[in-house]
Amino acid sequence: MKSTFSEIGEWIYEQTGIEIPADKQEFEIYQNPRGQISCQGKISYKGPVSSTHALPRIKLDLTADERVVLPPVRAQIFHPYSDVPEDGIEVLAYDYVEAFAEKFRALAERTRPRDLYDVVHLYRNAEARPDPQRFMEVLRAKCEFKGIEIPRIADLEPHRTDLESGWIHMLQHQLPALLPVAIFWGALPEIFAWLEGAVTQPLAAMPIGTGETLIRERIISLPAGVRGQTYIEMIRFAAANRLLVEIDYRDKQGNRSTRAIEAYSLRRSQAGDVLLMAVRADNGQPRSYLVDSILGVKAIQTPFAPRYPIELTPSGLQSIPRTASSGSGATFEVRRAPVVRRLPTLRSTRSSSFTAANGPTYVFRCSVCGKTFNKKSYDATLNTHKNNRAGYECYGTFGTYVTTKY
Repeated sequence: MKSTFSEIGEWIYEQTGIEIPADKQEFEIYQNPRGQISCQGKISYKGPVSSTHALPRIKLDLTADERVVLPPVRAQIFHPYSDVPEDGIEVLAYDYVEAFAEKFRALAERTRPRDLYDVVHLYRNAEARPDPQRFMEVLRAKCEFKGIEIPRIADLEPHRTDLESGWIHMLQHQLPALLPVAIFWGALPEIFAWLEGAVTQPLAAMPIGTGETLIRERIISLPAGVRGQTYIEMIRFAAANRLLVEIDYRDKQGNRSTRAIEAYSLRRSQAGDVLLMAVRADNGQPRSYLVDSILGVKAIQTPFAPRYPIELTPSGLQSIPRTASSGSGATFEVRRAPVVRRLPTLRSTRSSSFTAANGPTYVFRCSVCGKTFNKKSYDATLNTHKNNRAGYECYGTFGTYVTTKY
């Protein structure tokens, strides 16, 4: 192991300048509970801003006998920098269903704070949430391999005290804000009901104005001196955790104030402004805020129950096309793909038909077999299809956004 990672370290240094000292690599070979050999490694590295004292470390867990139920998928590494290869960076990774089931199995077996936190977040990602029957098939296979029963909510109750005692100690230092454990524990009944086939009524979408466009880009390049991207990441974090966020905001009249909001989506107005769509926490009224007029953002430890779908999760490596922003003069830089469009309701049947036939086409790629699908709506769910490479029906039901055709 040391010899192999020494060679890897030399290659990384040649390619990136990041040093991985050979004398700072530790490996422990041990026997896992199933009697098989596993390995844990701790790899220290020295980057351009690393401390000269204690170096940061990467922890590796290498297991030879883990049960991987679904074939791995090719995933793009998010690398929004100028040295990204033309074809991007791809790795083999767990299928989303596999990752979700693995975390669920870990929650049943260990019931650690990070497992509960991850399970709730994976479930809340409604756009990627798998079919419960398919999920149960994968979960059952994983539990059988570990020699445990399919978890029930009652099975977790004996571990609740230990989980609560470690909640703050194990998670608070990793997050900008952490909700009480009771909020996450309280989400479990809904998750277990979903596993048993319960159907939840979807929330109605937040009303969209004429000419507004829903933005699902990961990176939004703003003018120098504007901390908009930093603020957007904090807002995304708060929304994913169902936390209110307090924004420091200057309105068009120059008045500056703070207010607590529920954040729901980012949109681009017909005039080219980037808007944060939200609901004020004090009166429940929908509001829109110019992103480049936000002067500060802070997540506060006050939860909220969503009134609308939260549409802030990024969809692939994209960005906002460059446009002239009215009022502030802000511009937004092109990266790779145009924004996802939601067309306003048209008045006549003829116009609507014309738009449906000639409007944008969204291209999604199956994360399992790689087949592409052209869709007239921004909907990543896939119809039943054949895996052309393998010759059998593909089990992929969710696609990755590729581009928009006009």
